[in-house]
Amino acid sequence: MANIELIATTLLGMESLVSREIKSLGYNNVKVENGRVIFKGDEQALCRGNLWLRTAERLLLKIGEFTALTFDELFEGTKSLPWHKWIPENAAFPVKGYSLKSKLFSVPDCQAIIKKAVVEKLKTRYKKQWFEENGPLYPIRFSIMKDRVTLMLDTSGESLHKRGYRQVSNEAPLRETLAAAMIMLSDWRYDRPLIDPFCGSGTIPIEAALIGTNTAPGINRDFISKSWPNIPKKLWDNAHNEAHDMIKNNIDLNILGSDINSKAIKLSQDNAIKSGMDKHTMFKQCALKDFSTNDKYGCIICNPPYGERIGKLDEVEKLYIEMGNIFKKLDTWSFYVLTSHEDFERLFGKKANKNRKLYNGMIKCYYYQFFGPRPPRKKTT
Repeated sequence: MANIELIATTLLGMESLVSREIKSLGYNNVKVENGRVIFKGDEQALCRGNLWLRTAERLLLKIGEFTALTFDELFEGTKSLPWHKWIPENAAFPVKGYSLKSKLFSVPDCQAIIKKAVVEKLKTRYKKQWFEENGPLYPIRFSIMKDRVTLMLDTSGESLHKRGYRQVSNEAPLRETLAAAMIMLSDWRYDRPLIDPFCGSGTIPIEAALIGTNTAPGINRDFISKSWPNIPKKLWDNAHNEAHDMIKNNIDLNILGSDINSKAIKLSQDNAIKSGMDKHTMFKQCALKDFSTNDKYGCIICNPPYGERIGKLDEVEKLYIEMGNIFKKLDTWSFYVLTSHEDFERLFGKKANKNRKLYNGMIKCYYYQFFGPRPPRKKTT
């Protein structure tokens, strides 16, 4: 199998989590940059990465990298790369990308030049003057940062946050990748209760159940590179068989999602069924003022309204005060709250033990982490 370089793109602030995931898959040659994590592997790593990465947005296959200050340099640099090793004669290969802090700042012009250069390269390989592009899709992605050009193929297709269980969502949904990150940054473990009192479409409870059962997040979705003849079907079969063998079906989880909106509860239940996590999660309609639990040493992980995309600001601030009054009764619990409100701690009535900047789409948010006491160790006999 080939030795290839893969790039896992991330939301800002989540690079270290993606790096940790990649290393847990057994790939240790890892380099972390802003918004992406680079590692080396083979075609099997491409399959496993797509299936298993919970907090990455896409998995890209790096074709090459060079410096370009002019459009001629962009053309010649692109043409010199081994596109024929990946793109077959009948493939479709649309081009998308971005340019930041570079002399080549016109994205449409860069797209056109890269496309033309790839065509010229393939002409010399396949001895053709015209390509119908009616075969498998090989999306070309480029980034130009400070005049440094990186050219890649998108192996994922739809973003990895699209697990396949959330065809319909509520207003202002939380990305699945961000929900997984919130859980992984908490001290929640499968043997502790987890509650999301603002569950919306059920994303946090479902992602927690996927993590708790060690279910690969991409196990029920498709990937664009599955149609590539360069990736033998056997490799995908191996990756899927491994993922199925790793699932802990018999694990006992205590995961609850609640919401004041009955439609949100129905949506959460439907999404849990689609994800296969319905037997590991519970959902109930409940206003925050009626929230209570008899469980000890659990975690509340939630994404309440911010007052930006959903909820009026004055109502949201009253909600945060109410959260503080209710949550302080749970003195053995840990709380993890994502919000863009910079005055959350004052309203909540307590300073967080830790605060981490994360991005929910284009909204800069803060992940406030309030650590409760550690649960007592279970006695062994």
